[in-house]
Amino acid sequence: MKNFLIGLFSGCLLLGLTAVILMFVLFRIASSYGEKNVKVADGSTLIFKLEGSIPEKPPTEFPVPFLQDQTPLSMHQVWEMFRKAAADPKIKAILIEPRGVSVGWARLEEIRMEMLEFKKSGKPLIAFLRNPGTREYYLATAADRIYMTPEDSLDLKGLRVEAMFLKNTLDKLGVRMDIIHAGKYKDAGDMLTQTSMTPETREVLNNVLDQFYGDLVTTIATGRKKQPADVKALIDQGPFMAGQAQAAGLVDTLAFEDQVADETAKRLNQRELTKLSHKAYLNVSASSVGVSGGKRIALIVGEGEIVRGTGNSAFGEQEGIVSGSFIKLLKDAGNDSSIKGAIIRVDSPGGDGIASDDILHEAKNLSKKKPVVISMGDLAASGGYFISMTGDPIVAYPNTLTGSIGVIFGRLNLQGLYDKLGVQKELLTRGRYADLDSDYAQLSEEEREKIRSQVDEFYRVFVSRVSDGRKRPFGQVEELAQGRVWLGTQAKQNGLIDQLGGLDTAIELVKKRANIGANEKITLVTYPPKRTIFELMASRSDDKPAIEVQLRKLIGNVPLVSWRQGGFLKLMPYMISVQ
Repeated sequence: MKNFLIGLFSGCLLLGLTAVILMFVLFRIASSYGEKNVKVADGSTLIFKLEGSIPEKPPTEFPVPFLQDQTPLSMHQVWEMFRKAAADPKIKAILIEPRGVSVGWARLEEIRMEMLEFKKSGKPLIAFLRNPGTREYYLATAADRIYMTPEDSLDLKGLRVEAMFLKNTLDKLGVRMDIIHAGKYKDAGDMLTQTSMTPETREVLNNVLDQFYGDLVTTIATGRKKQPADVKALIDQGPFMAGQAQAAGLVDTLAFEDQVADETAKRLNQRELTKLSHKAYLNVSASSVGVSGGKRIALIVGEGEIVRGTGNSAFGEQEGIVSGSFIKLLKDAGNDSSIKGAIIRVDSPGGDGIASDDILHEAKNLSKKKPVVISMGDLAASGGYFISMTGDPIVAYPNTLTGSIGVIFGRLNLQGLYDKLGVQKELLTRGRYADLDSDYAQLSEEEREKIRSQVDEFYRVFVSRVSDGRKRPFGQVEELAQGRVWLGTQAKQNGLIDQLGGLDTAIELVKKRANIGANEKITLVTYPPKRTIFELMASRSDDKPAIEVQLRKLIGNVPLVSWRQGGFLKLMPYMISVQ
């Protein structure tokens, strides 16, 4: 037995040492790979494969070659990539290949704006499409020339919004969701309590669809030099086979990848196209081509649902805007003397009301120390709008979803489900409202009024915060509140934001506020910074429940964490995905 224990201990010790050595070796390999200097050949064409999701936050780095290719680009990296390529004398053209792009319409606007900005350099911008949908085609219309393969299809047929309702399903399960909200448009719980859209929901979603569709039509008309009426008529004929798309003037040439490369090489007076992948070009510093340097500006990224906590999750990767972690980012930027200003980039449907208030408080503290500008992404609604109320300038895209100034309380009642399962509970209470958050008791009218009074107070505070931040009378803000979602163009007209634009506009504003010359170069410092897989492996881990992962696959990006935590929520009424 003694020999067995000694052998077991020795084996575990040897295994541990082996693991440490292996991790060290991998770290060295990864570091040497990541630090490898990329030599850009003269006359290079940047092959920009834009695929999948494009997060706001810097993604986790997998510097090992076969893993690095799977790492998505962040919005900041996309923005910087176009800027570097425009200024780099060794880059002569960009061949962009968008495929399966999964972002909202505001971020699409940002990317397309950067494509148009790149074209000002006079360098060719060519798009090569494979099985393109509406999003990919939207981006491609900024290119000088659009290619497709001869047997492909263009899935351009208009836009739609789908709303799912689960009330009948919950009724069958014996589950009831008690929802109390302030604001007639604050219908975040309708998915769980209704069987169809309310008139208010239908009104807002039709407005959203009208603007997105109008922007799509205008963008195609401008890019393809057509009249908007003709574009609408074409869309009604879609989808298109490749030959039909070419005949309609939606694409220029049908060709395979090697033929596209040959034509591009001829255009550049090259015998053979000199290709450079965008993954390799990531390792070229912006300062080396003269597009960054000088004073440092913080880009503090808040993306996802707002929740309470410190932010530890699987492999240390954070999901959403976790109050403790995001507050730390704000403090770090505020305490760094080298940071001369800050852009708070918000992309959030909102979430926990208390967490939102904590974040706003710290954002105001940052604003007292540094010049601050708020930049909104695809959406900055409800709590996402709330945390933007620092009193500083707010910039949003025309298609940003924002506003939704309202509060909601959600509570699950599982008594019917327990009865079906044969589960009984007995409640013993002390205190009039002790069972207010029990999942085995229906709300009485007295309890409902108690909650409503608190919801109304949270709503009053929300409107007051907006009134202070936007420097407008309470009554004017309240008319625009009611939980209604506004698009960026509407928000600008109503005074809920200051300017329409993207990162460039936000940078111009923060430079002006920080007394940095308009032509001075700056360095954007991202918060949180990029992290490697090795740093994440050393972090704490609290895995997300597997059932939540499966539910997200089923019903989409519904803010399940906030519903699970319950309480008073500053939450966008619905998740809008226009397809």
